[in-house]
Amino acid sequence: MSKMTNPADVPQAELKTELKTELKTELKTELKTELKTKPQGEPPKNSKLFSLGYPGVLLGVAVLLSTSLLAFGHLATKDAIAERQAEDLKASLGQVLPAALHDNDLLEAPLDLLDTAGKTLRIYRAEQQQTITAVAFSITAPDGYSGPIKMIMGVDHLGQVLGVRVLSHAETPGLGDKIEIAKSNWIRSLDGHSLLNLNDKGWAVKKDGGQFDQFTGATVTPRAVIKAVKAGLQFYRQQQATLLTKPIPASQPTANVSAKGASS
Repeated sequence: MSKMTNPADVPQAELKTELKTELKTELKTELKTELKTKPQGEPPKNSKLFSLGYPGVLLGVAVLLSTSLLAFGHLATKDAIAERQAEDLKASLGQVLPAALHDNDLLEAPLDLLDTAGKTLRIYRAEQQQTITAVAFSITAPDGYSGPIKMIMGVDHLGQVLGVRVLSHAETPGLGDKIEIAKSNWIRSLDGHSLLNLNDKGWAVKKDGGQFDQFTGATVTPRAVIKAVKAGLQFYRQQQATLLTKPIPASQPTANVSAKGASS
């Protein structure tokens, strides 16, 4: 069989044709040689291929080609997918960690902590002249109206919310989806608040006696988001010394960022 070219440099249609032609040629050559050398009446080693018939051979070749192309396609796009994911993460971080607060690459040296469930929580730290000015990390509201609401939040070194953005949710379109920045500015109402400038009762929707507006016909969603953000601030307060210290010690304390632990 002739030497194959790099799959990344050959269009898939051309690669499929080349592989199919080479396999068919090699198979025919092998069968012809074996038929010529075997005594009359003795079945060839590849007699199973004869029992399958030509359609069966083609089916096998097609399956082999499909599997090979899928593998080659995965290898060719793996790096591109990873690069796109990094770009999306940077864009999300840029919305909760203002550029004015850092001169470092936010993805370069993240800090990993373990929560009480044993899951890794990744912390992205903003630095300016080697001083940590803010951090960002993911939070989850497990009690959204239609399921978990995944978000990312930024907190400055004083413990104030810099920004919160929703990454994924399944809330009702036209009602609960107003937590998205593209649908309304409600999420911005959390900016600037902390556990110091807003008391415990204030971390609730106005219907519950708190500071924040609820949505008409959708109170559960904003209530869940506020509860999760409050839990995120409690986590920051508990881990503030570790989060703002450089270099970070090798062993990290256990942290819990679950909204379930936050009081209303």
